[in-house]
Amino acid sequence: MIRGDARELAHLLDRIDGRGYRAYREVAGAWDLEGCQLVIDHVQGDPFADPSRVRVRVPGARTGLPPWACAAGSRSTGLASHLARAFARHAGDVRSRGSGKSGRIEMECPGQEVLAQSAVAVAEDGSIEARFRIGLPAAGRRVLAAEASRLLVDEVPRLVEQSLLFGAYESDCLRLVVETNEDADALRALLDGLGLLAFVADGSVLPRASGVDDRPLRDGSVVPFASPPRLRVDVDLPNAGRVSGMGVPRGVTVITGGGYHGKSTLLRALERGVYNHRPGDGREKVVTDHHAVKVRAEDGRSVIGVDISLFIGQLPLGGTTEAFSTANASGSTSQAAAIVEALEAGATALLVDEDTTATNFMIRDRRMQALVPKAVEPITPFVDRVRQLHASHGASCVLVIGGSGDYLEVADTVVAMRDYRALDVTEEAQAVVAAFPTGRLVEVPGTVPALPHRLPAARSIDPRHGRREVHVKVHGTRRVRLGTTDLDLTAIEQIVSTAQTRALALALVHARQLMDGERSVPEVLDGVMEAVGQHGLDVLDARHVGDLAAFRRHELAAALNRLRSLVVTVAAR
Repeated sequence: MIRGDARELAHLLDRIDGRGYRAYREVAGAWDLEGCQLVIDHVQGDPFADPSRVRVRVPGARTGLPPWACAAGSRSTGLASHLARAFARHAGDVRSRGSGKSGRIEMECPGQEVLAQSAVAVAEDGSIEARFRIGLPAAGRRVLAAEASRLLVDEVPRLVEQSLLFGAYESDCLRLVVETNEDADALRALLDGLGLLAFVADGSVLPRASGVDDRPLRDGSVVPFASPPRLRVDVDLPNAGRVSGMGVPRGVTVITGGGYHGKSTLLRALERGVYNHRPGDGREKVVTDHHAVKVRAEDGRSVIGVDISLFIGQLPLGGTTEAFSTANASGSTSQAAAIVEALEAGATALLVDEDTTATNFMIRDRRMQALVPKAVEPITPFVDRVRQLHASHGASCVLVIGGSGDYLEVADTVVAMRDYRALDVTEEAQAVVAAFPTGRLVEVPGTVPALPHRLPAARSIDPRHGRREVHVKVHGTRRVRLGTTDLDLTAIEQIVSTAQTRALALALVHARQLMDGERSVPEVLDGVMEAVGQHGLDVLDARHVGDLAAFRRHELAAALNRLRSLVVTVAAR
């Protein structure tokens, strides 16, 4: 129900001027502004509290967005991300006086990746809903009416004009935005039919500005990517037409080369290639199978009921590993658990960088096999399982390896990075294997058995804190407070935004409803992803929040598995 227009809103603010801050609650509701509707969903109780939640709705007749920009799916997702980025940038220029968080207008700003998010939604008719936060101005803890009126009545419509209307942009700019996102989705859809795990377009810019700045490196040292001839693949995209680049085949691929030559840079581009990227990122046409998962060692993490017997057999003093649990995993056990958990969640590829692995998990050379015989070594190294995982589970693997030539023996494809250039050295690697036999013994023959089912219990997740039924506090992209439980997501490297982390925490709360003691972990993941797919991110939080972003089932599984409160029942294979 509309409460009034801009003039009436300004009049109401003037009437409560100078009163205690809680008087702002009188402005909650929907108001007609010039060309848009302002909805104040929640008013903060104090100028130092989290800013008030606000929405604007702009009809299609006002946005002027053409149908080609608003088509459901790839195009509207790409456009919404672009508009949210612009709104957040312009909102950052707003200045106001007052106490605490007075005058702040904040929208969750997307990064380099293009994710479905809740900050801006674009409908097929061109209408838009934008969600953001406003710090209602205060003098001390009293209403500052003039500043509030300026923000709500003047600044919000200005932000709409600057960032949500078609006329605020060059037409070619928005066309590039939506076509780039559409092409990325189309390219990823082609991978399976081409027998590829990933594609890296010629001319891509892979290195980033710094370890804390994910924008592309722009100095003169950048070497644009060029595909090795044998691995070059041509694809036809809806908008860009024919594009050439390196196809990364399914199977086992080793990326090798000297230090500082670009091995890990290529792998990081592949791990982020599970998401689309904004125009100008340099990785717009670097795409990876959506179910590729980066795995690593993680000393000290919690592991609950995971069958790691594929990699670690009978333990000293008779300990078994078919349903392994520990509150303080070693590097090898944590990496074994991460691989099994990824497969349980449906991973079709594993991405591994030797820099973040446990050496004794990755390899045992012939000398160590002679000194420490298999009879007293419970660990089966990954080199002896990597091909079996592909044969039995269809899980490909891309590994950055610079120190162990034994992986050349199990590789289908070997790419060497030299001076930031990719070379196909598969034949040379095979010749090296033949010329320099290591005498190493394969430690486990046969195939990989099916994984047992883990049934998570609802009591694993308790989001309550004090009088709050659901308490979620996010600290950056890697740390969450869920109820009274701290969750460390540091090792989940494919989380790319705070909004994604917040959505994952709320998804765990939603998952709790599905944990009936009969559903397995994959079935719980299916239920959450189906709900989000059908109803959008609002299914996780009905309060019209604008600070959520889409996530994959794999990051949700990783978050669930790192809950130290997780309780599971292990069913038979």
